[in-house]
Amino acid sequence: MKRVVILGSTGSIGTQALDVIAANPSRFDVVGLSAGSNSELLDEQAEQFGVDDTALGAEEAELLVRDVDADVVLNGITGSVGLGATLAALESGATLALANKESLIVGGDLVRRAARVGQIVPVDSEHSAIAQALRAGTSREVRRLVLTASGGPFRGRSRDELVTVAPEEALAHPTWNMGRVVTTNSATLVNKGLEIIEAHLLFDVDYDDIAVTVHPQSVVHSMVEFVDGSTIAQASPPDMRLPISLGLDWPDRVPGVGRPIDWSEAHQWDFEPLDDEAFPAVALAKRVGRAGGTYPAVFNAANEQAVHAFHARRIGFLDIVDTVRRVVDAHEPDGELSRESLAEAETWARRTADELIA
Repeated sequence: MKRVVILGSTGSIGTQALDVIAANPSRFDVVGLSAGSNSELLDEQAEQFGVDDTALGAEEAELLVRDVDADVVLNGITGSVGLGATLAALESGATLALANKESLIVGGDLVRRAARVGQIVPVDSEHSAIAQALRAGTSREVRRLVLTASGGPFRGRSRDELVTVAPEEALAHPTWNMGRVVTTNSATLVNKGLEIIEAHLLFDVDYDDIAVTVHPQSVVHSMVEFVDGSTIAQASPPDMRLPISLGLDWPDRVPGVGRPIDWSEAHQWDFEPLDDEAFPAVALAKRVGRAGGTYPAVFNAANEQAVHAFHARRIGFLDIVDTVRRVVDAHEPDGELSRESLAEAETWARRTADELIA
């Protein structure tokens, strides 16, 4: 039985993880829970699962990880504030089931240096798919990684057609039910750009060898292309419980956690090229990833500010990525990469983005 700490237990990832655990009481024992601010639901969860150790807020979550003996820490905190908990989990020796992609993207080499080989198990559906597909060959046999993107609510629209889209349109995701920032990031494809940086850091594949294809059905979650021309894909109906369960019990699979594809029915799966003119966030993210250092932190922080401004109707949809690009262009890294330098870079990026927006 694995002892599990769930950070962000009241959010989408956390509640689905608890669903998986509740259905498999002989495999998992919850020994710690944390939430951002929903103390009422946190208390209910603690009572249901018999958990004594709980925390509220990102700093308390980091302390919880350092104090509780766990086999697996599922980091489902939203945003780069989850970096401290990610580093604490790695330092503890526990397996890190990582749903908080921002902590890896922003932390970069800080996180990679803290992790032993195989200690981080991705929970994002795309990276979980890649991790599964990579088991089909050795690292030297990999030609490239192919991340799938749903295309969001504006798939197929030209840049000119995106000028006047409203915040409520950006939140109408065709497949996934996510929070405001993540759903908007899916509409701008900033989320896919972040996932490219995450894929590079997780799997040590060059940015030139990470591609994106638009797959609106969201059934093929990502693919690995090998040097002999074979492509191995992971496919399943969209349900985050599957990658969550793999994160909790990697490399073992949890029976019955998700429903399989019904092969008695006809299916059509479409794959389309990415329109880089309408959605420039992916190319910008690759540039940011190659630059490394504090650039990803600046990219992520500036984007969060721009997303908030868009939903406050202070800027237009296309202004989100344009603002991020201008902040990235203005950034001048200073000093060694550390938690302090990352925090300073994020503060500068938010202030600069706000000034540009104003």
